[in-house]
Amino acid sequence: KKAFEWYEKAAQQGYAKAQYNLGVMYYQGLGVDVNYKKAFEWYEKAAEQGDALAQYNLGIMYKRGQGVDVNYKKAIEWYEKAAEQGHADAQYNLGAMYENGYGVGQSDDSTAMRWYAKAAAQGDVDAQARIDGILAKRRASASAPGAFDAQGKSK
Repeated sequence: KKAFEWYEKAAQQGYAKAQYNLGVMYYQGLGVDVNYKKAFEWYEKAAEQGDALAQYNLGIMYKRGQGVDVNYKKAIEWYEKAAEQGHADAQYNLGAMYENGYGVGQSDDSTAMRWYAKAAAQGDVDAQARIDGILAKRRASASAPGAFDAQGKSK
């Protein structure tokens, strides 16, 4: 309860980390009732100041429709901001959005692989597993009957 009061004072003065922490408290119900709308509002204030964790959490909230309507394009925007700052979970989630075609029109395995590779380079084993899955899918489709080789000849 006391932590909430201190974070709230600092957040109202514009401190991004305090704004992020208030968002967490509202999101998880720490010292206050769970309130996704308030969590979203505080995350947004911190995210607009460049806080990567807040940007990532906004991406999650837009993807899940927590405190805001589901909006995959907005989720991608916020994931990208966090991912560009090196946030591995945001990089993984971007890969998943592109792999599944959420907010991007259609599946884009090449872009998904690029984001998964960035997350994997930071030790994200799930990202490496997704890369392996995409490569296996490519190998399977390349060896399927009627597939074409590099010269355009049917196999």
